[in-house]
Amino acid sequence: MEHFVPMVAIDVDTKEAAEQLFDQLSALVDKPIVKIGMELYYANGPAIIKAAQAKGLKIFLDLKGYDIPNTIRRSMEILGQLGVDFTTVHAAGGSKMIQAAKEGLTAGAKTVNLPTPKLLAVTQLTSMDEDTMHQEQGIPGALVDSVKRYAQLAEKAGANGVICSALEVKAIREVTQDDFLCVTPGIRPNLNQTDDQSRVVTPAQARQIGSNGIVVGRPITQSDDPVTSYQTIYQAFMGETK
Repeated sequence: MEHFVPMVAIDVDTKEAAEQLFDQLSALVDKPIVKIGMELYYANGPAIIKAAQAKGLKIFLDLKGYDIPNTIRRSMEILGQLGVDFTTVHAAGGSKMIQAAKEGLTAGAKTVNLPTPKLLAVTQLTSMDEDTMHQEQGIPGALVDSVKRYAQLAEKAGANGVICSALEVKAIREVTQDDFLCVTPGIRPNLNQTDDQSRVVTPAQARQIGSNGIVVGRPITQSDDPVTSYQTIYQAFMGETK
């Protein structure tokens, strides 16, 4: 099974703080994929992506697109020109929206002769629990069943994979093809520190369960030693020991 190096969520307040992390992480032999989310991208735009790419880092641009298909297609055509490696939409936007996203990414990447970024569909956020799904989203049944439906919809619509909790990977594997990607946030080396996440596992558990890639933020970026914290997580997820 394909495993990506851990993805580090660069969820910091300023471009300066982000660039400091880029400097530290890019010095590693096994460089992480850096996740640029809404906060950094909205504040800095494509410049923050170029800053990471200048350090030789691969990019997961996590903007979670969710709009009518035409708007998503045009937006993704722009993102496809940025040279990022992964990006996201919400599976809840439906099959036509996901298809439009893939078409836009492909068209955008083609105009600048770059590979098409991998498209990942967000299933249920790892901050979501079943009670909230019932009461606020109005979705009945088990949370894992909702995730499975979103995964099947995303695959049929052309997405390369999904964002999900590692706790749902096994169920997704039962209803999708072997090469369909499961990228899992909600990773905590210490399960007693879950922050605002509801469905969490350790890096080693994520590998055992079958995650292709993990997303880790605060345990690395808020660490006193981000490089050492990343290396520990890398070794646990990639199945390596010192």
